[in-house]
Amino acid sequence: MQTVSFDGDIDFKDVEALGEVVYANPKTPDELIDVCRDATAVLVNKTVLDEYVIARLPRLKFIGIFATGYNNVDLAACKKYGVTCSNAPNYSTHAVAQHAIGLMLAFAGSLPDYFASVKRGDWLTSKGFCYYGYPMHEVYGKTMGIFGFGNIGKSVAKIADALGMRVIFCNRSKVENTPYRQVEADELFQTSDYITLHCPLNGDTDRIINQNTLAMMKKTAVLINTARGGLIDEAALAQALNEGKIAGACLDVLSQEPMQAHTPLRTAKNCLITPHAAWLPQETRQALERLVAQNLKAFLEGKPQNVVSE
Repeated sequence: MQTVSFDGDIDFKDVEALGEVVYANPKTPDELIDVCRDATAVLVNKTVLDEYVIARLPRLKFIGIFATGYNNVDLAACKKYGVTCSNAPNYSTHAVAQHAIGLMLAFAGSLPDYFASVKRGDWLTSKGFCYYGYPMHEVYGKTMGIFGFGNIGKSVAKIADALGMRVIFCNRSKVENTPYRQVEADELFQTSDYITLHCPLNGDTDRIINQNTLAMMKKTAVLINTARGGLIDEAALAQALNEGKIAGACLDVLSQEPMQAHTPLRTAKNCLITPHAAWLPQETRQALERLVAQNLKAFLEGKPQNVVSE
């Protein structure tokens, strides 16, 4: 069994209670195969389990993902080789919603700039009790457009509503019993002041933010992404930011992680980036460990749950 490491601030007692555990951090597919050769269950976060790997693990029966997204696992290969794969839905709902709203507020208030300014000593030399060096805007009365209205999208909507924002959303299916207005994607892109992405990455959403959809947005619009980096054409977004076609972007995910030196967003104007950190609150990760253990326990008892490989 393989698990991820969280530097000791959470425990793995729920997983460890289910059997012998081997902790590893393989760097290549062959290293992964070597360390997991005798494993009946493999627990991973972002490690890629493609057919090459799965086919070479003859005892493998279960893959548990320390994440909601599962695009790192070849589900067709799971079916082919009789492997059950379960993800961890909903564990990070509040943390990711918190992070998305936090990014929005940081951008609206130019908070990173003010933090850095005070650290530099600018307030020490100020002639008045305060100073205005960077733009600040209220989010009250602005339109929050939510692309994807699952649990995280709904949580973001509640917070945005509490801040006095007008909330609209688009979703692949019709959503009933909601106080917020469901719109088509084009209307969301055209009318929102803040656009936040909360959809899975798949064939329909790959690079949904592209040159065409960016052209629909207001020049004052701010894009927020705490979902998957592949939802965005990063070159197109960098160009839009550098040319002032939209006001800004707040990103917690990139198409390649860790960040690559050549990514155009690294130096793009008005772009705040955090290192895929939305899921990192200690409470969130401990809840994740419990859920992954519950998934494995359910599988061992013959009642698999949260299965994504069917």
